[in-house]
Amino acid sequence: MIAKLKGLLDSVSEIGCIVDVGGVGYQVFASARTLRNLPPMGQAVQLFIETHVREDHIHLFGFLTQAERAWFNLLQTVQGVGAKVALAILGSLSTDELTRALAAGDKAMLTRCDGVGPKLAVRLITELKDKLGGLDLGAAAAGLPSAGESAAVEGQGAVADALSALVNLGYKRVDAFGAVTVAARQLGDKADVSSLIRLGLKELAK
Repeated sequence: MIAKLKGLLDSVSEIGCIVDVGGVGYQVFASARTLRNLPPMGQAVQLFIETHVREDHIHLFGFLTQAERAWFNLLQTVQGVGAKVALAILGSLSTDELTRALAAGDKAMLTRCDGVGPKLAVRLITELKDKLGGLDLGAAAAGLPSAGESAAVEGQGAVADALSALVNLGYKRVDAFGAVTVAARQLGDKADVSSLIRLGLKELAK
């Protein structure tokens, strides 16, 4: 079982890359997002590897972070999601974006990914929403805003305060996060703590 490769980036294709480790080239399949973030060819690279062994092949799937590898495995627990679709999802959405989409029940965001239709989007939300807290899937799994959030600092503070209030009321963090995310999207610039809590409670009551 290969769990990690560290070597020189030999070449990159549309579906993966070759990593030269001591003169041996390993073919590694990867998401488009991972491939976009690889170093220049000839430079050192480290990839976390998930090894799939079948009767007719051994495939290596590579990821720049442990979180992305964890998501790759979690996605494939859903019926209809194989390695190809899992990589397509990870290529379209960052781990934080994926966590927020599932927590908020955002089917539209999920159907942006190749291979994900409305039915599969619903299945992903239904089967994975309660599993978000079980793995280290990125900052959003803990209910934290990611570094790429475009909201103002005041908005982030209001979201964090509303999330904390709902959790203190006894709601699961992932459910509260999803409700507050939906409320923040509806309120936009008008979002304040009391409004977020009020709309969040309405979402949780559905």
